[in-house]
Amino acid sequence: MTLPNIEIAGRRIAADQPPYIIAELSANHNGKLETAMRIIEEAASAGADAIKLQTYRPETITLDCDSDDFKISDGLWAGRTLYELYQEAHMPWEWHHPLFEYAKKLGITIFSSPFDNTAVDLLEDLGAPAYKIASFEAVDLPLIEYVARTGKPMIISTGMADCDEIQEAVDAARGAGCQQLAILQCVSGYPAPSEDYNLHTITDMMGRFGLVTGLSDHTLDNTTAIASVALGANLIEKHFTLDRNGGGPDDSFSLEPAELEKLCVDTKTAWHALGKVNYGRKSSEHGNAKFRRSLYFVKDMKAGERIDESAVRSVRPGYGVAPKFLTDVLGKKLKNDISKNQPVRFDDLA
Repeated sequence: MTLPNIEIAGRRIAADQPPYIIAELSANHNGKLETAMRIIEEAASAGADAIKLQTYRPETITLDCDSDDFKISDGLWAGRTLYELYQEAHMPWEWHHPLFEYAKKLGITIFSSPFDNTAVDLLEDLGAPAYKIASFEAVDLPLIEYVARTGKPMIISTGMADCDEIQEAVDAARGAGCQQLAILQCVSGYPAPSEDYNLHTITDMMGRFGLVTGLSDHTLDNTTAIASVALGANLIEKHFTLDRNGGGPDDSFSLEPAELEKLCVDTKTAWHALGKVNYGRKSSEHGNAKFRRSLYFVKDMKAGERIDESAVRSVRPGYGVAPKFLTDVLGKKLKNDISKNQPVRFDDLA
């Protein structure tokens, strides 16, 4: 059976590879190009495989309107209009080129989530190696089709999408020519409680859609992401910031550098621990076999004496015959004199 896989900038992503870690820069630049560059630098230093941007302008993602439809009434951004939020949060388009160049210099893959066709065009001009469709855009089938026609690998986040909507997004991508496709289990809450994630959905998604599957994690720590690896997640995406108290729109639910580094290490440890079905003796056990139980004589005996239950015990270490042979030993006569604390060996039995 061929494992589903995709390849981004030469890195193959599949079940037989360590999880691919994406650091989501999102709005955590907080209006400063220098901050965005530092985030990329810290992501590379932490061991992330990729840094991901978001490419939109406020007028391409919403309308400049303050009617109730366009106001955020609760949650992290309550009281603001969508336009106000995205005006603050968006990544200026003129920053994209220097950020792409800086990521290349540092050796970390960089790509983005486009939110309209003009964003795709910009990213194509920059040579983006892949595209991410954000959860809120998973129902925008024309956008998915436009991205798919680039021929680049695609990752679709599924927050809020039901099975039918996920299938529609997958079909749209496939129908428009996408050959390398991955999906992410996601909860579109900011932050999201771990109990909302229902990580067993990952295994169901893998069976149902037959795609590389991962996790877009909006919880406040790494536990959910690490647990997802045990269930087959091949990609992990987490928001990333320099300072969780930085005051930006996404800072408060993002990982800081030390936490991202720990995520990169711990998810790989979890993946290595999964290994394969193996009942054989492991490398770290080889020197410890001698500490298993075996049969030892507990008194001095002469040749010709018959062994009874008072003569032997099952103890550590394991230089004698295995305890399972106790009934074979009892009642046997000795060929040789035996000293107390000597291991039982079949060669000594008549």
